[in-house]
Amino acid sequence: MIRRALTIRNNSSFLLLGARGTGKSRLLEEIFTGQDPLVIDLLLPRTYQLLLSDPEALTRMIEPAVKAKRIIIIDEVQRVPALLDLAHYHIEKSQARFALTGSSARKLRRGGANLLAGRAIIYQLFPFLESELGEQFDLHKALNFGLLPRAVTDQEDEDRILYLESYVDTYLNQEIIAEQTVRNLPPFQRFMAVAAQMNGKVINYSHIARDCITDSSNVKNYFQILEDTLLGFQLPAFHQSVRKQQREAPKFYFFDMGVARGLCNQLRAYCSPGTFEWGRLFEQFIITQIRAGLDYQRARPSLSYLLTKAGAEIDLIVERNGQPTLCIEIKSGSVIHPGELSNLKELSASIPNAKAICLYTGLESQISDGVELLPYRRGLKEFGLVP
Repeated sequence: MIRRALTIRNNSSFLLLGARGTGKSRLLEEIFTGQDPLVIDLLLPRTYQLLLSDPEALTRMIEPAVKAKRIIIIDEVQRVPALLDLAHYHIEKSQARFALTGSSARKLRRGGANLLAGRAIIYQLFPFLESELGEQFDLHKALNFGLLPRAVTDQEDEDRILYLESYVDTYLNQEIIAEQTVRNLPPFQRFMAVAAQMNGKVINYSHIARDCITDSSNVKNYFQILEDTLLGFQLPAFHQSVRKQQREAPKFYFFDMGVARGLCNQLRAYCSPGTFEWGRLFEQFIITQIRAGLDYQRARPSLSYLLTKAGAEIDLIVERNGQPTLCIEIKSGSVIHPGELSNLKELSASIPNAKAICLYTGLESQISDGVELLPYRRGLKEFGLVP
């Protein structure tokens, strides 16, 4: 069993968000082992149809559990958003305890504003952290197949590939549409392919709209759908003016490397160290690890990147209250030459209270031209970026 880094306070109701396949149900099983929870799984067709047509049936279903003070688990609650108001009612009226899971913040925002406003603690579960896997962690497999639990625990690469291909086809291309998130299908299907190619790059809405044969407003909405369904996130440009010619558009990252590669149909083309694709995936890996690790710690930092029109860049800027601003260069190589860090050193010098570091795949910690180089796993831990 792999112990997750997310700590959930289970003495009150909570909502656990996370993309499909991140292990939400498994985590709840571990949390409530021996407590005999009532489980209502909205992925079961009969349960889903019953509560969709008659949400009030929930009250009848949970009445014995409420009287016995059993925890009530509702899996994928966004499929019937009306249940959020009922859960809110029972939390207030009878001190019922709910553990709710969801994979679409879009529908939850529409259907459960009261609950999300403070009646339940909100957590988010991400793919595995390297620190959770410990000695089981394999960078080559992580970059090629991602860190969703099934992609990690399957023993054969072919099983991982089949799982991710099914994930992309069944979840991304069918369930988003089934939830009526997208009404005009062909442009969105074209967008998904383009978005996967844009993974980790600066968003150019007009260029993407042209490739998808749609308009920029639709493209912006499509990116919002990916964020709302927890499949990706935007990394904004650094908010302070460091250079007059500074890029302002955000970057977009999918939440998992394997899912991004599946969308590009690249799973059967093994990615090797030293290639451009390897470097791009390593950057995505580090950024998603930091985002998840800080979220688990409830740190709520400001994450951004900085890119000048001349091409000078800081891959990730982490701002946390009361701590130096981390300016992070991410290098997939095991040997770093001083000249490779000149942009980082120059740009970070323009940011108040900044510390420049480079996370790389080498084995030694060292100082190079005023920049601290650290093996990435050591650096993530040393600077408190992962639990």
